[in-house]
Amino acid sequence: MNKESTQVDLKNLEELYHEAEYWHVNAGGETIHAKRMPGAFRRIKWITMSVWLAFFFGPYLRWNGQQAILFDIPGRQFHIFNITILPQDVWMLALVLLFFALLLAAATSLAGRVYCGYFCFQTVWTDIFIWIEEKLEGSPAKRSKLDNAPWDVKKIRIKFVKHSAWLAIGLLTGISFTLWFGDAFQLWKAYLTLQAPLFAWGTIGVFVFFTHLFAGFMREQVCFWLCPYARIQGVMYDRETILPTYDFSRGEPRGKLKKGSRTEGGEQGDCIDCKQCVAVCPTGIDIRHGQQEGCITCALCLDACDSVMDKIQRPHGLIRYASLDEIEGKPTVKIYRRPRVLIYFAIMLAAIGGILYGLVNLGSLELKILHERQPLFILQSDGSIQNKYILKILNKTDADMPVTLTVSGHDAIKLINSGKPLITKQGRVTAHTVFLRIPADELDAERVSILFRVENTDHMALFAEYQSMFFGPAQ
Repeated sequence: MNKESTQVDLKNLEELYHEAEYWHVNAGGETIHAKRMPGAFRRIKWITMSVWLAFFFGPYLRWNGQQAILFDIPGRQFHIFNITILPQDVWMLALVLLFFALLLAAATSLAGRVYCGYFCFQTVWTDIFIWIEEKLEGSPAKRSKLDNAPWDVKKIRIKFVKHSAWLAIGLLTGISFTLWFGDAFQLWKAYLTLQAPLFAWGTIGVFVFFTHLFAGFMREQVCFWLCPYARIQGVMYDRETILPTYDFSRGEPRGKLKKGSRTEGGEQGDCIDCKQCVAVCPTGIDIRHGQQEGCITCALCLDACDSVMDKIQRPHGLIRYASLDEIEGKPTVKIYRRPRVLIYFAIMLAAIGGILYGLVNLGSLELKILHERQPLFILQSDGSIQNKYILKILNKTDADMPVTLTVSGHDAIKLINSGKPLITKQGRVTAHTVFLRIPADELDAERVSILFRVENTDHMALFAEYQSMFFGPAQ
């Protein structure tokens, strides 16, 4: 590489050094004004952040004339498209939570706090707030200057517009949250006419307050002091976890770049101490000091460093996603050879299997039978043996359902109170008491296996069955 090819744009580098002067380590007493730079990981961040659009627009999705996803807490029902989940199916919710907990652990073991950097609502909302702040107040240097400037008409106007926008986002966040628990269009009507219940207004107020506080003021301090995940992440890492890492052997000794000072094989490392990796960090850490609690694995420092490497005509990767073994030149381990990760995925697959099993077997009717224990049977005056049963029929649909009850298992068995269909209430368990009789001279065993079956009177394809026993005297 000749001398001419190693010359750089000193004006751009001077601007980088000047911007770095406004960066400070934040211990909670001041605001970090992170610089925003374009790059591959910034684009990925915007894409992943867009996942949260479902939070705002999901309640408006309709399905068969109703809200597609509705968490009806008063009615103790979750409606997800054609699926209605009742409290009796809460075990599936436990499997869903288990799956996402293990997914978080597996992702952390593989690539660090990628959830924090790309999906966490605190990170996303903070990034949106900072984007608005930048549009209104300018670059980090200008924002810092404005914060320290005396209050005048201009500063009041800018701050008023910024905080109004932040409060509007908090208000929209709170309203969108409540829409998941009631019909979205009816709730909007209630809000606009000031007829919404007090609890809904209180929920919105809580979201407005904490969204404004956390994303507008506390920002990275939430990650440092309030989020438990930041505290436990260390036990999820190992030497094979890939993280944003500074290549110390390549970057050191660092030093500011001067014209004509860099030649092939020179003593100075590739790090020119521009501090751009620190300037763009939303938590204000210096990745060159190694892994720290504040690193949320957003990789924005990679974009910053790569842009500087382009300016000084050096290859990318001074800061890159790499494991500790890779940085130290040791052989890397494949995913399928990492027992902990394999265990995570095995449990996740088991959870998915359980969820799929539950969904496949999630019928519209469920039947449970309780046999009267005291007494087990009664000898009738006509010589027949009578057993008493309590039927508990769960109707998972959104309408009352008439069902027909039949019993099989013995040729002479007779259902006493048969005739009219049994009415089951929507979304709840309905209990019915029934009596079965078998002539004593036709009962040739102390107990007989019988099968109860309830069918929807209008749609016989909807049914539920339950195996029980008929008891008689000892033979």
